[in-house]
Amino acid sequence: MKLVRNTPALRVTLLLAFTLTVGFAFAQFQRNPIISPEIDQDNKVTFRILAPKADEVRLTGNWMPFMQSEPMMKGDTGLWTVTIGPLAPELYGYSFLVDGVNTLDPSNKSIWRDGAFRVESILFVRGAGAELYEPMTGPKGTLHKVWYASPTLDLTRRMYVYTPPGYEDSKESYPVLYLLHGGGGDEDAWTTLGVAPTIMDNLINAGKAKPMIVVMTNGNPDQAAAFTDSPVLPNPSQGGVGMANMKFEQSLVKDVIPYIESHYRVKTGKTNRALTGLSMGGLQTQNTTFMHPELFDYIGVMSMGFADLSRFGIKTDDSQRAEQIAALKTAHPKVYWIAIGKDDFLYESVVTMRKALDEAGFPYTYRESTGGHTWTNWRIYLSEFAPMLFK
Repeated sequence: MKLVRNTPALRVTLLLAFTLTVGFAFAQFQRNPIISPEIDQDNKVTFRILAPKADEVRLTGNWMPFMQSEPMMKGDTGLWTVTIGPLAPELYGYSFLVDGVNTLDPSNKSIWRDGAFRVESILFVRGAGAELYEPMTGPKGTLHKVWYASPTLDLTRRMYVYTPPGYEDSKESYPVLYLLHGGGGDEDAWTTLGVAPTIMDNLINAGKAKPMIVVMTNGNPDQAAAFTDSPVLPNPSQGGVGMANMKFEQSLVKDVIPYIESHYRVKTGKTNRALTGLSMGGLQTQNTTFMHPELFDYIGVMSMGFADLSRFGIKTDDSQRAEQIAALKTAHPKVYWIAIGKDDFLYESVVTMRKALDEAGFPYTYRESTGGHTWTNWRIYLSEFAPMLFK
């Protein structure tokens, strides 16, 4: 065997060869980039990921039943592919399971974060039924990220406040919708996953909803703000499970509402306040309006009923429920709206809730949709609830 001497000239030659190889590969990628997801004219969607050493890759998305996934096929180059659908126009979240490891789509720059639990790639299938989720021509509202003192929780906390188009240039006062997220989420949830500012812009500009201020709080009483923006660890002084210890509800009334009404041009009184929330936020909506029936004329409970939450380690007290329903009935809210998906795991809790309200002669509006405990439903519910307000 003839040994090749390691010389400066050889090192330059090898470096040049390596550079040309990498450059050729990059040029090939530029000419043939991996496109994922790819939506065809029939709304069928193809997903692709390059994982040549993987033994199994599966696709999981929030249009699938809970915990289900779709197998992907491996090609000769190690490119895994699957085509699904057609999908209805909607905003979806998805990811790949690469040998069991949850993986974002490296070809898709659009992602969202669902609290501390999940990060997903985003798929937007455009079309009828999803128009409200993308910006349309017309003036836009403003999203403010506001830090405020919460003596009730012994924290400085953050909330998001949406002011409607034209707020900054007018002297008008506006009614307020307090919009609560679900368990595991934070103050960012309704803007990122719920695209609430875009929905509100489109509804207001179309004349379908009254201009209003929308307040999106952090419903976790032991948390200052989304963990991505605050190093403050959970406050052990709060005690108990956050969604059931009633601390947030107290803070909403004692800290949040007074702050909003002293820092923004708002119309006060129950006729100018609305409260709604999903899941945990639905429970907090129930609790707040039962404790303070005089505060809100417009109440929406999404994906939550009178539930036994002990399996989640949550103890709820319903010993005063009959009296609470009677007091709220006496307060005559203009709208009490209940919405749930047929496949929601909390569906039976809403059956129980409706039975109790019916027995008390309490008037309400009921909305039953397809689907389950998902943002697909909650965006729709917001788009339907907001036009009911402040009429």
